[in-house]
Amino acid sequence: MDGFLPLSTGRRRTLKAAIGCVGIGLHSGARTSLTLRPAAAGDGIVFRRTDLGVDIPARYDLVTDTRLCTAIGEGAARIGTIEHVMAALAGCGVDDAIIEVDGPEIPILDGSAAPFVFLIDCAGVTATQTAREVIEVLRPVRVEDGEAWAELHPATRPGLDASLSIDFPGTAVGRQSLSVVVGQDSFRALLADARTFTLAEDVARLRAAGLARGGSLANAVVVDGPLVLNPGGLRHPDEFVRHKLLDVVGDLALAGAPLKARFAGNRSGHALNNRLLRALFADPMAWRVQDGLVAETGPIEHALPVAA
Repeated sequence: MDGFLPLSTGRRRTLKAAIGCVGIGLHSGARTSLTLRPAAAGDGIVFRRTDLGVDIPARYDLVTDTRLCTAIGEGAARIGTIEHVMAALAGCGVDDAIIEVDGPEIPILDGSAAPFVFLIDCAGVTATQTAREVIEVLRPVRVEDGEAWAELHPATRPGLDASLSIDFPGTAVGRQSLSVVVGQDSFRALLADARTFTLAEDVARLRAAGLARGGSLANAVVVDGPLVLNPGGLRHPDEFVRHKLLDVVGDLALAGAPLKARFAGNRSGHALNNRLLRALFADPMAWRVQDGLVAETGPIEHALPVAA
């Protein structure tokens, strides 16, 4: 089993074939078509607005909005709710892919990353001859917002070791914590099928703000005080923190390469996750790039800087 096989080592991987789906945007409510396509080694993850003819690289510094999702954009082109498909690609070890979408938002599907993992499995994944680069965190970085905070620390082993706590007092969510060594098996088993969630009291406010127009019990867990309103209940007792950690994986995948790091957070969301990456890359002494093939066998003795 590769549950503890780090996703940050080895050779770059891409899809074997193209595959697509159609769904509804969580916030826009618009029907959207999405296609995952193979890409050349080194191209990274690129979002393509087929209706506009614009490509947007999946990068932390292109994040334009973090209100209840992560959105990236360049100029007038925008693509929202990218975190679940980004998490699926990262969790399946895909480094290079083109994500075509004919509208401003990725389909929400069932509210988790599992449908995207299914698409990736159907398309297949293949390794290239190009070594994967790894971003190694060299010293602690922390961002805060009131009681919420997020940190990155150096790691003694390859891969991403992630811990997160959330707290929604007086609701069915409550306080939950989870720690995961993110590998291909652990991602699938612990994080991939955890759905996004919201509080029933917030739904009307969100829709008045132009958000959650496509939300329903088919693509989100809705909590009303101590009750879960979904007829099927929860997929896991701690599905809420699992989903928040799924979001962390997707948001941190915007670093442009897998991280060798320990992540720790409390009440962290999309905004803090993005601020954390910006703080990391703003400090040239806090990180370096290493060869993923070398990282499989031990640390390297040289640093290979890249533009942040």
